[in-house]
Amino acid sequence: MEHATNDLQTDRCPRSIDCGFHTSSTENQSRLPKLLTLLFVFVVASSTWASPPNVVIILADDQSYRDFGFMGNAEVHTPNLDALAKSAARYPNGYVPMSVCRPSLATILTGLYPHQHGIHFNHPPPGLSAMRQLTGEQYRNARAITDKMVTRVPTLPRILAKHGYACLQTGKHWEGDFRTAGFTDGMTLAKPSNRLSPITGTREQVNGDWVAHGNGDAGLVIGRETMQPIDTFIEQHAGRKPFFVWYAPFLPHTPFDAPPQFHLPYANKNVPDHLRPYYAEINRFDATVGHLLSSLKQHDVDENTLIVFAADNGFRPDKVAHGRHNKRSKLSPFEDGLRTPILIRQLGKTKPAEHTNLVGTTDLLPTILSATGLSNEVTSEMPGIDLMPSARGERELPVRPAFGAIYPNDATILNSPATHVRARWIRSGRYKLILPGPVKSTIAPSLFDLQSDSLESNNLFSRDDQSEIVSKLTVLLDNWWTL
Repeated sequence: MEHATNDLQTDRCPRSIDCGFHTSSTENQSRLPKLLTLLFVFVVASSTWASPPNVVIILADDQSYRDFGFMGNAEVHTPNLDALAKSAARYPNGYVPMSVCRPSLATILTGLYPHQHGIHFNHPPPGLSAMRQLTGEQYRNARAITDKMVTRVPTLPRILAKHGYACLQTGKHWEGDFRTAGFTDGMTLAKPSNRLSPITGTREQVNGDWVAHGNGDAGLVIGRETMQPIDTFIEQHAGRKPFFVWYAPFLPHTPFDAPPQFHLPYANKNVPDHLRPYYAEINRFDATVGHLLSSLKQHDVDENTLIVFAADNGFRPDKVAHGRHNKRSKLSPFEDGLRTPILIRQLGKTKPAEHTNLVGTTDLLPTILSATGLSNEVTSEMPGIDLMPSARGERELPVRPAFGAIYPNDATILNSPATHVRARWIRSGRYKLILPGPVKSTIAPSLFDLQSDSLESNNLFSRDDQSEIVSKLTVLLDNWWTL
């Protein structure tokens, strides 16, 4: 399997930023009084107790479902992800509920829809443009109010940590310090670094104060500048303690600054100019996936590790402004923004196969809790299902719709998701219905037959012969969430 041994710093971190991971203070407290008891329990139980699997979640940041080799794209270079997909249970029709990062990532953390966990926005009131006018202290206070929202509900790292897992956060994390979401170790501290850059999540306010943008600060160098924090964490815990790695790099997200070697696979291909920088960044991301998988194998934990892959939302470059998303991907209700392949692999447990029924990222938390023997932690509020029976080849997936809602990037008030809805959407079978919400937007009522119109170019909503389908899907959508 390919990995970037020469293209990434794996032995040290850049001097300009502290990119090591930090450990929760409770992890550093003395355990000596409990040592003899723990050793006794271990000796007694070791002959009958099977070690729970490690968990690694790999998340692409801004990548369309159709920009993977294993999804049929012959132009893009993703050999490591393709190899992972070949050995995994594959779910090509996966969906995120909202096509932008913060609410989507919060769904993966909590197993809840954005209107349930309340984080339906990237930026809190008064919105990013107004927040840029604030002092550094005012900016931090505005963000801190919503950083705590994730503490109101159970989260995957908090549950796993309660059951003895070491939980590492790297990359994208919008909920303040890594401890807020329940990680025991992490890179994101909700503080500006000593380097202004999108890669450090640090920028300058109008008055000159430096602030952490909010999307991950020090954690954003993972994958782009180093993999050392993950390598060190795996080395520390492999064979000693079950661990959870959250690998959500700022890749293939802009800035599109991939080094030359990641452009080489496209040198002799007929790739449109607006896709080349984006595809190079995808190749860069893929190399880091290869590195991570090799690190698991090097430490002899690949067979007892559950690997889950998805994208937080889709992205397709604008044909003119290559660094910006087009209007039918990110922040939109269309497939290029919402759809993602999902991969699940646990060697010796899951079976390589393709499962074409609809699934969602709301299913990831109950699936991971099932694989780790913690299904009793799934609450009645969590709408997802356990995908492990299908991944193990024991049971077919049920036929279900996929649901979601589209919101503005900024919130105007908190704890009122319904008043922010630009549109709700449902996919059921071959059809997808989009209905506008109360927020003024350019999203029109739409019905698409995705089986014959995968690019959603033929709106059937106003056709008389489709009125029954519109009515049925509207009822399902209202049953899911009535505004």
